[in-house]
Amino acid sequence: MKHLLPALLLVFLIPTLISCSNSERNNPRDLSDHDQKIDSILWNSTFQDLDGNEISVQDLTGKVVMVDFWETWCGPCLQVFPALDSLQNEYPDDFVVVAVNLNNSDSVEDVVTFKQNNPYEFTFAVDNNNVGDEVITIGIPFKVFLDPQGYVIKSELGITGNDYEDIKEIIEQNKTS
Repeated sequence: MKHLLPALLLVFLIPTLISCSNSERNNPRDLSDHDQKIDSILWNSTFQDLDGNEISVQDLTGKVVMVDFWETWCGPCLQVFPALDSLQNEYPDDFVVVAVNLNNSDSVEDVVTFKQNNPYEFTFAVDNNNVGDEVITIGIPFKVFLDPQGYVIKSELGITGNDYEDIKEIIEQNKTS
């Protein structure tokens, strides 16, 4: 019996340890395989803010979050910034924009200069861990919307003529207050 106890403990302990170490996320939405991958990658990734601090989407739970991958030369990226800023101001308790510069052709100084020259109140960050390389399929602007629990709602490439209304609808459907 003395030798049986450790064997029984292993039989019950190993499956428990394996299930606890499983990092798969269980998004409640019916997502494409690509969006499911994005969900897992973003949840486990960090960016760097313009002061050098680490930012994680895990730190932003409680609001609808839009992670917007962009660069300063990208006209379509910049075209939607005024609408995003308006929405963030309209929903200060429910919506936050994390403007993640891919840092491919821009330097951190370029992003700081852009921020200084533009009144947008986004959380500006740089993609110091190359997360964009893992989640962007074709190009930018590439947006990922997360619900207040940090789960991906959807991702999208480009902009549409109805960005303001489309994003407002996402906020309204997913806000907690």
